[in-house]
Formats: sequence, structure tokens, C-alpha cells
Amino acid sequence: MDRLNELKQGLEDTWHSLGEGWRQVLDRASGALTRFTPASRNRHDEDAAAPARGANGDFPSSNWALLAGDLYEDADKFVVRLEVPGLNKQDLDVEVRSDVLVVRGEKRYEQESTSGRYRIRQCAFGSFHRSIPLPLPVIADRTAASYRNGVLRIELPKAEHARGRRIEVRVD
Repeated sequence: MDRLNELKQGLEDTWHSLGEGWRQVLDRASGALTRFTPASRNRHDEDAAAPARGANGDFPSSNWALLAGDLYEDADKFVVRLEVPGLNKQDLDVEVRSDVLVVRGEKRYEQESTSGRYRIRQCAFGSFHRSIPLPLPVIADRTAASYRNGVLRIELPKAEHARGRRIEVRVD
């Protein structure tokens, strides 16, 4: 009976450890996990979105992907870096709405070849949007964005009242 209790306790500990590991993964990746929705296909636009199934209909294409990002802050601005490989700058739309940065884009489906079939399909295609809450108000009119080597970099200057002000103490 002791052996059975030891086995039961071991399984419970393992289950708890797995659950805790998944909770940590979800906590760290939840903001980066982004849903890609297929664009509405137009008869004249054959590469608008990924097909619902692989090249030979063997398994579904991915609709979710991680768009990893960083939010950095210094005294004057926030800098957001978002990894969005495989896009052109005209495929991206950046907008600031009060205290939220919204990035939209579309990754178009490009088939490598007309022969053969996919064995692994992890790349997501379609349109996406990502909302990043900003800790303080920013000056939307002075926001600047650049895109290079698959990384979107957005600089958001802090609003004057959000920056704070250092007060010098005079000696009388």
C-alpha cells in the first residue's frame, strides 16, 4: 500500500509541475500569441491568404503565431520592437489610440513550389492585429516607425505631463 501511495504522490507532483510549467509559458507568451485570420479571397487575388489546408489537403495550416516584442522605456520615450518577419512595410499599419499601440498587418501566402507536399506547416498567414498597452500617455503625432530585417521599431515620445519634472531645491 505504501508503494501505491508513493506512486500516487509522484504522479500528483508530476502533474502539478507540468501544470505550473504551462502556466508560466502562457503567462510569458500570452501577449505575443497572435491569431492570423485568413483574408477574404478574391477570385483575382490568388495569393491573398493561406489555404485552409496544406498543399495536398493533409492537415490545416497554422492560424496562430508568436509575434515576440519588447517594450523599452527611457526618460523621454517608449520604444516598441516587434518581430514580424516576412512582411513588407506597406503590409503594416501602426496606430496609437489613447494609451494603446495597435499594430495591424497581413502576411500573404507564398507557395514554394507546385509539386510536393508539406510535412510540417507552422508559419501563419493572413491578417493580424496586436494591441500593446502603454504605461503612460504618449504624443501620437510624434510617433515614428521603421521596419528593417523583419523587426518593426516604433518610438513613442512620452507626453510632457507623463515625463515628470525634476525640481531643483534652492538654498535661501
